[in-house]
Amino acid sequence: MSAPPAAVPHRFTGRRVEPAGPLDLSGSGRGTAEAVRFLRECQGLGLRVDWRATGTPSYDPALLHHLPPPAEHASAETELTAWRAAYAQGALYHRRGPDFVTVLDRREPGTAARLTLDHPALHDTFLRLLEPTPVDTLDPVGREALGLLAAERLVLAAGGWAVALPPRIRRWPVPCTAI
Repeated sequence: MSAPPAAVPHRFTGRRVEPAGPLDLSGSGRGTAEAVRFLRECQGLGLRVDWRATGTPSYDPALLHHLPPPAEHASAETELTAWRAAYAQGALYHRRGPDFVTVLDRREPGTAARLTLDHPALHDTFLRLLEPTPVDTLDPVGREALGLLAAERLVLAAGGWAVALPPRIRRWPVPCTAI
């Protein structure tokens, strides 16, 4: 089994992961992008994450409601309550094929959207953004693709950094039809 990304110091015990400190959700730079990637990868691996949040988001915090909510976020108790109510395993995820990515988005109650990213620029940019990426390193085509992906709420772009949001689910809960 794979482990969560090492960019966030953590303790790994069985199927449980605990970051060494609070994760920055402010959107002020690389720290937020790494935190989102860490949570996304843990969810994709089917790991339980016990974590605390810090920072007031400079973006719509509902973008992250498909990820496991923090145990505490003192500066945003109302947002934490909304996050806990909205969270569901499998609300947003992606699957990969040859030269395409399919995304299922069920974050909005009562709706489901299936998007296929088969245009080369969208496909390549999405795959690149699985790693936190400085926006200024993207070429003009990549920045245009980033704008389209962000408009579809598939990417968090904040503080000069961007990271893809949908996890690649590698381990489904049993029974998988329950989600």
